[in-house]
Amino acid sequence: MPSPRQLLRVLRHRDFRLLWLGNSASVLGDGIVIVALALFVVELTGSATDVGLVLGAYSLPLIGFLLVGGVFADRLPRHHVVVATDLVRCALHALVAVLILTGAVRIWHLVAIGVLFGTAEAFFRPASTGLLPQTVPEDEIQEANALKSMSTNAAEFVGPALATALVLGFSPAAAFGLDAATFLVSAILLLRIHPRERGPIAPPGAARASIRADVRVGFGEVRSRSWVWATLAAFCVALFVVLAPLYVVGPLVAKEQYGDLAVFGYVLAAFGAGMVSGSLAALRWRPRHPMRRGMTLVLLWPTAIALYAIGAPLEVVVVAMALAGAGVGLFDVWWLTELANRIPPDKLSRVTAYDWMVSLGLMPLGYVLAGPAAEAFGATEVLLGGAIVAFVAFALGSLPRETRMLQRREERAEHGLPPDARPHLPRALRHTLSGRTPRSRATPGVEAQLPPGVSAGGARARSARATTPPRPRAR
Repeated sequence: MPSPRQLLRVLRHRDFRLLWLGNSASVLGDGIVIVALALFVVELTGSATDVGLVLGAYSLPLIGFLLVGGVFADRLPRHHVVVATDLVRCALHALVAVLILTGAVRIWHLVAIGVLFGTAEAFFRPASTGLLPQTVPEDEIQEANALKSMSTNAAEFVGPALATALVLGFSPAAAFGLDAATFLVSAILLLRIHPRERGPIAPPGAARASIRADVRVGFGEVRSRSWVWATLAAFCVALFVVLAPLYVVGPLVAKEQYGDLAVFGYVLAAFGAGMVSGSLAALRWRPRHPMRRGMTLVLLWPTAIALYAIGAPLEVVVVAMALAGAGVGLFDVWWLTELANRIPPDKLSRVTAYDWMVSLGLMPLGYVLAGPAAEAFGATEVLLGGAIVAFVAFALGSLPRETRMLQRREERAEHGLPPDARPHLPRALRHTLSGRTPRSRATPGVEAQLPPGVSAGGARARSARATTPPRPRAR
């Protein structure tokens, strides 16, 4: 396990500390509200169709506007985008709380608010993911991602229990009011950060491409890296055939195989606890080939789901789900770190938008099809079949050579140059940036060849200046 010193190392950076605290508050609210919505709608109308309608209103705009959100997150100061979306979501859920308290709430209110909320979140996620590397030095991005993932996983573990207590013990308005407060806290904290610049800065008055052109540029970044698009395709299939059915038919499997609906909660709790431990372990574990190791570990997830579906002993299932959660937690940190290190900083939010959009793209369809499929073939068969397909998808996703051979880069990305770009620099300059000189002969005047702020003894990070993150959470 990581030592307190490792935790404090990354928390000593003021901007990251503020971002981490704000993110921890808002994701706790997210964990509360997703359960509160389902419980409240069932209490209000007793209709599962209404539950699906409201959840769909939240999720479809999120998927639909992610690419546009990624463009604006790369164009504008990212912390400004995050603050604006926090304030919008605060106002929307404060309105829900007021409607509930006054007894005026109707399903159409929740649908309309869900559409606006999902749209705001589509701008928030790419901006938040792209903002994190701007709050820590390049060589501490993995620790920052690990700590952020740990708090996110912990919030998703605690949130549902807190939502149940608030909705059933007090009032649904309390759950939405608390969620609104978490967004306000996040916005206040993020207003105080001054993220550093990464990558080139567009000169004043420079011509700006159209949104469509910027979206195409983001797609080009994804398409040019097989380790990115193959991984996204694997997760798209896996979330469609396993995660969506798990939420729909998982309770039925618990009743059929174990005779107790509470088993479903135990299984999810074990997975959540495993994700927290995996995020913590990522503070220290830096494998030489992170994508190869990560894609191997995520195979534990469909394996654990298959054990649950066939009714394996509960002790075995709980341990398997905890290990699967740890594997997904580790993968999540390594994946985000490699994206931050290898994607050009001014295009990172657009690539992140494709990450979210492709990963979650088929989830709404999975929700819709899981119920009828379970009625036709059986809940156990649907979940087991999905686990098998997901296992194959992850195995295929690890086949590209780039995925298997991608090596961890310890060097910092000087002046916004991602590690991918390093081999294309002139030979003498590459040696200089790495602190070495060619064996054949010394290179005179190398200082003059370097960009301002970079010395021959090694790269110096650019000075910071003020500018400017569930899925269900998949990674």
